[in-house]
This record gives sequence, structure tokens and C-alpha cells, in this order.
Amino acid sequence: MLTTLSIRNVVLIEALDLDFGSGLGVLTGETGAGKSILLDSLGLALGARGDSGLVRNGAPQASVIATFETPAKGHRVIALLTDNDLSIEPGEPLIIRRTVKADGGSRAFVNDQPCSAALLRDLGASLVEIHGQHDDRGLLNPRGHRALLDAFGRCDTSVVAVAHAAWREATMLLAESRAAVESAARDRDYLAHAVAELSTFAPEPGEEATLAEERATMQKGARLTDDLTAVTDCLTGSDGGLAQLRQAARRLDRITGDYAPLAEVLEALDRAVIEASEAEDRLARAAEALIFDPARLDSIETRLFDLRGLARKHQVQPDELAALNAEMAARLAAIEGGEEHIAALEADVVAKASAYRTVAGALSDARRAAAVALDAAVAAELAPLKLDAARFRTAVLPLDEGQWGAGGADRVEFEISTNPGAPFAPLVKIASGGELSRFILALKVALAEQGGADTLIFDEIDRGVGGAVASAIGERLSRLSGSNQILVVTHSPQVAARGAGHMLIAKSSDGIVTRTGVHALDEGQRREEIARMLSGAEITAEARAQADRLLEKV
Repeated sequence: MLTTLSIRNVVLIEALDLDFGSGLGVLTGETGAGKSILLDSLGLALGARGDSGLVRNGAPQASVIATFETPAKGHRVIALLTDNDLSIEPGEPLIIRRTVKADGGSRAFVNDQPCSAALLRDLGASLVEIHGQHDDRGLLNPRGHRALLDAFGRCDTSVVAVAHAAWREATMLLAESRAAVESAARDRDYLAHAVAELSTFAPEPGEEATLAEERATMQKGARLTDDLTAVTDCLTGSDGGLAQLRQAARRLDRITGDYAPLAEVLEALDRAVIEASEAEDRLARAAEALIFDPARLDSIETRLFDLRGLARKHQVQPDELAALNAEMAARLAAIEGGEEHIAALEADVVAKASAYRTVAGALSDARRAAAVALDAAVAAELAPLKLDAARFRTAVLPLDEGQWGAGGADRVEFEISTNPGAPFAPLVKIASGGELSRFILALKVALAEQGGADTLIFDEIDRGVGGAVASAIGERLSRLSGSNQILVVTHSPQVAARGAGHMLIAKSSDGIVTRTGVHALDEGQRREEIARMLSGAEITAEARAQADRLLEKV
């Protein structure tokens, strides 16, 4: 609900602060007093185009602040703010501020957080419906008619939404499977060859690292074996050191008995032979301990090089070859069993489509029944509103299959015929300003329990009517105000008398500057204003008495 409106430097309004209550609020004033300026100011706060022409002459900028009650949990406004990364504290009112500079630049804020004019328009549509001659939102927007009819007729769309989601999922799966089979079929021969080659080779994840490590170990063993062989040849060959030591020891042994000092030399040679023999044994054991098998090294290198070659061929890493083989095998298997699988998916799509048609058809039937009831409810409101020659209907029309969705297979549009024999057409295309507002009122009364914006504004809904029709309009506005905040700009005393609150819009001038002001009226002032509306410039006793009678009726 709109609680306050603060306006600064908008056209003829210099400074204005208004408080609004619940129920039916009326705004009256003489023609040209500035009622349209007030609505334009509110429209600016709700995302209307920021025209520099709204800035009061001589002022640097115009500003409007509209304050609304804290949106209830789950209100669409909360979702809009959340989706646009804007926050509102629990219990905090919603404050919308819009400024327009004299050079045309504009800025918008929600609770002091910058936002776009587009977001303001979305917020405004959820907060306020302004119904007037040039309004094209709310009930005049066909995009919302289906939801309104569903709410009126309590038509449950959830089953249709579930059926549509299942049908869509089955259709997507079929399309993906067909594309996969068609792609695989084009590469059948290549896949068969590649799968046979990879399956025969049987690569394993991590195999490259294992082979490379074993190869490096083998190569190291090969190098050490060559060196050990050379050392062994130097030590134990026919001309090696050990053979020379033994030969020297034998000769020395023959002559040691003839020359005693040679005994110590012989002992030293014997020790050298013993040490050299031990070295020979240790060399043999070291050579045996080396892991080196030329045949195994050749086998490892062949496997490693082939593995890397296959990886290059398929443009993957060696560790990815096993997964690639499984993938290509699956694609090849899809070709083999593809037709059977596709046939099963096609049957599933047909079944899901049939299920959707069944529940969507039931929803269409429910909508047509609800349309009949809504048409009757609106028709009952037309005659009292001096629209007895008009006819209203809710058109429930089938959509093309390509447009079917979670909301069903219908489009819904509210249509009217203003004269007997005239064809039906959309509301906005054939109703005049006054007629349009009264049609909107009739619809709003019929749809009173179906939600929508919390605040409804009717601009001169009583244009061109009076007497009983004006009374009927006032009665219906009063009835609507039980569930919504209603603001009405009116020239009708019958409507004004129904208001729970009354504001007078008036223009004043000091001979230099003309200003528009708005004043809340007390009971006495309200009586005088209604009397003025009844009699014109000169308020007569008869007009005051008639004003009293109107006020007493409500």
C-alpha cells in the first residue's frame, strides 16, 4: 500500500508531502488544477520516462519519493529485489526515489540503493495499477489475462507444468540420442578400426609412467654392466692383474728358500692375491645383482614408443587412451543398437506428448468453464455502469503446438463489443477513455479476490456520467477498497462522497508564480467541496443539503 508521496519541483508543484491511508481515497479539484501532475509524479517514481519537461521552471532537478508498506513475505516485489541484488530489511518500508535533472538525466533508488528505470517499471507494476485513458498495463495487457482467468476459476496448472517438463525432457533426450547415433554412423569404419586397434593394444591409465620408469632403470643397469665387465677383464683376464700376481707369487715361492729376506715379500704377494680374489668375487656378485635384460628392455621400449604413437595419432595423452577406447566403443555400440534405442525413445515421447495433451485439454475445459462464469460476473456489472449495450467475453483460444508450454495450450484475452452487432476486439483498441475505465472497474470487481497490485488508481473513471451511474461507480469502488487501497481522481460528487479520505487539488498564484497544492479535507471542508462539485462556482444551500444527503448514504 502507498503510504506517502513527496514531490519536489515537478511542473507547478514546488513542494508537496502527502499521506495516504487504506480504503478509498478520492482526489478532486477544478479542471486544470493539476491532478495530472500528481499522477505524472507518481508515474515517475514507478518507472515512467524521466522527461526534463517535468522539472519546474528554474529548478535544477525534480524529485519524487514514494513510500510503500513493507512487502509481505513471498510478495513478487521481494523476488524482484532479490533477483536484482537489492536488499530490504524485515519490517522496513519500501522507499522509491526518482530524480530528473533539468538537462534530462535521471537516477533511481530503492531504499537508497541505485537501480534502473526498468526495475522501477517492474516494481511499479507489482505495487500500483494506474487505470486511465492511456494506460496499457494491468488488465489491458493480454499477457496477464490467462493467469487472471486461472486464478478466478481456480484452474490448477501444476499438473500441466509437470507433464510439459516430462515431455520436453523426453524430446530433448530423443534429439540428443539421434544426433549421437547419426554422428557415430558417419564414422562407423573409423570407429571399428580404432576400437579394434586400441582393444588389442589394451592401454592402461598410468602405463606410460610405469614403462618409462622401468626403461630408465634398465638403461642404468646396461651402463653399469659394461663398466663392471671392463673392470672384471682388467682384474681376471689372462693378462689381468690377478693372474700376474699369482704368477709372481709362484716364482717367488721357488726362490724364497735360497734367500730368506724374500719371505716377507712372498707374504705380501699372498695377501694381495687373497684381496684381489675377494674383489673378483664381489664384482661377480654385483654384476649378478644388476637388473638388466636386453630382451626385456627392447620389449619395454617397443611398448612405450607404440603407446606414445597411439596417443599422438588420437591427439590425446597416453593416460587418456583407455577412456577414449571406452568412449568410441560406446559410440560403436550405439550404432549397433541405435535403432532399437531410438524406437524406444520415440515411443516415450509419444506417450509423454499424449499425457500432456490429456491434462492440457482438461485445463482448457476448466478455463472455458471459468470464462463463462467470468463473463457472467462482468456482464452483471456493465448495466449499472451505463455499459448495458456492451458485451464482454473471455476468449480462450488454442495456441499452435510450438507455443504450448507449462501454462497449457491456450491463450486468453479479454474482449469487448461496445455496440449491438459490433465485433469483439481487445479492450484497449475499441473503448473510449471513460468506457475503458468503467470496463476495468467491472473486471476488477469480478476479479476482486484474485490479487494483483495492492494499490489501484482510477483516473476520471466517472467521465461523462452522473446520477445513478456515478453512484454505481462509487459503490463498486468502495467495495473494491475492502481488499485494495483505491485512489480515484473524480469529478463526481457521488463518487467523492464514498471516500474514506478526501484530498483537494488546487492551483494558486501570487501573480508571479503559479503553484499546485494538495490539501487533506476534514469533514466540514469535504462537505463544502462536494457541494461545489454539485453546484459549480457558487455553493448554494441546496448544494450543501444535497452534499449532506450523499454523505449520509455512505
